[in-house]
Amino acid sequence: MTGSAGRADARRNRDKILAAARGMLGADGGSLAMESLAREAGVGVGTLYRHFPNREALIEAIYAAELDDITTSAAELLEHHPPEVALRLWMDRYAAFTATKRGMLDTLRGSFAAGRIAPHTRERVTAAFRTILESGVRAGTLRADVNPEDATTLLHGVFLATVDGDVPERSHRLLDLIADAVRAPGVTRGEPDPG
Repeated sequence: MTGSAGRADARRNRDKILAAARGMLGADGGSLAMESLAREAGVGVGTLYRHFPNREALIEAIYAAELDDITTSAAELLEHHPPEVALRLWMDRYAAFTATKRGMLDTLRGSFAAGRIAPHTRERVTAAFRTILESGVRAGTLRADVNPEDATTLLHGVFLATVDGDVPERSHRLLDLIADAVRAPGVTRGEPDPG
């Protein structure tokens, strides 16, 4: 196989492994057996370990990919929804991201401590929130006096306060409260466009 074809094949295999791992983590709340993952991804165990020599490396890659998805989704949501709706949809995505990470928390703590994961997660999340907030301020639908860092702290508080035993409706209600607090006076709660 030529160099560029080999790199493209390796990239496809890596993407298949990450997609399968993300699906497995979402489905069973954190269990990730490497051999099962290789089968699910349709690759050999050797290919899996060539890309991710251990479970920690795999979890770090999943975390990085999902963080990228969350932070870039703010602008994507604004392309299809008014800012106040985009904000609420983005908070739901961020909540799902946080819930999935609970199963990987011990591994992620070690990765952060070792410096293998950049410590800029909060800054990136705040920047995504700021993107939506600024769009809403320009549209007159979100409050101009909201500090994005404060709002991000509120979000983290919701995620820390709602543990696995809580009903999902509680988290949803708390996120609604944050969305209501950020919305400009007189603006009603918007709903996503169907389809």
